[in-house]
Amino acid sequence: MNKILMVLTSHDRLGDTGKKTGFWLEEFAAPYFAFIDANAKVTLASPKGGQPPLDPKSDEPDAQTDATDRFRCDPAAQNALANTLPLAQIDPYDFDAVFYPGGHGPLWDLAEDKHSITLLEAFYAANKPIAAVCHAPGVLKNVHAPEGHPVVQGKRVTGFTNTEEEAVGLTQVVPFLVEDMLKANGGVYSKEADWAVHVVEDGHMITGQNPASSEATAKALLGRLAQEP
Repeated sequence: MNKILMVLTSHDRLGDTGKKTGFWLEEFAAPYFAFIDANAKVTLASPKGGQPPLDPKSDEPDAQTDATDRFRCDPAAQNALANTLPLAQIDPYDFDAVFYPGGHGPLWDLAEDKHSITLLEAFYAANKPIAAVCHAPGVLKNVHAPEGHPVVQGKRVTGFTNTEEEAVGLTQVVPFLVEDMLKANGGVYSKEADWAVHVVEDGHMITGQNPASSEATAKALLGRLAQEP
């Protein structure tokens, strides 16, 4: 049985707008059920532990999918989400892979969180799969390879595009743009049309462009685990 860690944001403030943010429901629900349906053991964590904040935009009718509908009918999944473990308690050696759902929240906390950075560096050094979707590739901002260079340097990657950020009107609100950061850190960035499914695999690193890419990113992670000895 594969043991997969999912790390969610604990940040709920959308910059200085006075509005709320957090994790994006589809980007959690679709991967979570993909892992559960593959008989993986899933553990949820966040910087503060407990219930992560839900981005209210991801709760609106036009953002709903089969996976979000399934989540609302699944008390076990709801209970798991309400009781995430504090990241400080997580031992990376207990898991086979890690998955980061997006939403804007991770740009503020997980991108700078020392426990998340240490966790990711341990996964990378151990050649364990790392997957992140939409804004979540932003958590790689301060993560370095054992050799000292940014972990995305020379890696094929994707993430929420500058034009997608512009479309949602938050270019001037977010602390950094995911596309720009990945390029600045030496990532070999690619993208498809806004809101199209796009997943990039480079070795043990798997990234997805946007919410529509969440399930495909999770399935790519499962495919990578299936290839492990």
